[in-house]
Amino acid sequence: MTIQDIQSEIIDEFSMFDDWMQRYEYMIDLGKSMPLINDQYKTEDNLIKGCQSRVWVYAEMKDDNVIFTADSDAIITKGIIAIIIRVFSNQHPKDIIKADTNFIDEIGLKEHLSPTRANGLVSMIKQIKLYALAYQTQLN
Repeated sequence: MTIQDIQSEIIDEFSMFDDWMQRYEYMIDLGKSMPLINDQYKTEDNLIKGCQSRVWVYAEMKDDNVIFTADSDAIITKGIIAIIIRVFSNQHPKDIIKADTNFIDEIGLKEHLSPTRANGLVSMIKQIKLYALAYQTQLN
């Protein structure tokens, strides 16, 4: 499934909910069901800088695709990173690098986050793209 397909799927899922309380509950459920980072990777190196909560993201290359796992100590933040991981995990580095993140605006996520959480979201995406860039460089 392409990044765009996954983003469209997420937009469709979020459009099923009438209000933001339901969307927050859905994000919390997504956070509970995402592939969690192995405890050995919960290190300072894998901690996302710029997040109010503690968020760890680990990336590894498998069959020319980047596989991400993550965790957070805050339930909403865990839901946010679950969405980001779902979009970008198991994708080729060049596709991650060139992908836009307009789906975040389409589901209204950024406007329903506190400024510090919105900054954290930007930091998460930036880190995911940096991992992809590092792996893309190794492939060249």
